[in-house]
Amino acid sequence: MSKRNAIFPAGRHKLYEEHRYSAAIKSGDLLFVSGQVGSRPDGTPEPDFERQVRLAFENLKATLAAAGATFDDIVDVTTFHTDPEAQFDTVLKVKDEVFNEPPYPAWTALGVNWLAGFDFEIKVIVRIPSAE
Repeated sequence: MSKRNAIFPAGRHKLYEEHRYSAAIKSGDLLFVSGQVGSRPDGTPEPDFERQVRLAFENLKATLAAAGATFDDIVDVTTFHTDPEAQFDTVLKVKDEVFNEPPYPAWTALGVNWLAGFDFEIKVIVRIPSAE
């Protein structure tokens, strides 16, 4: 059995080391990205909710880039929200800036009661483009 092919973006290693997980795992042409949160460089949550969501997308973008992918390569999105009713409009605003034209990726949104101090998390599955 081969070892996991872990992908890490530049920086942000403190959060991954502290919680002992990989930013993403590449398997063939698929990339399974761990939940990305709005963490600052020291691993702490960004306190402003909209900024936290934007930072989660920025952190996701960095992880995708480390694997040679972009937002356009995402096929499935799962988002986690600590207060979906109050947060949904803000999340949609940012999401619509990132995914601004069809076809949109599949998306599932879940309300949760705990995200290790964060209020939003985004997890994706990506098909990595071939290097033709």
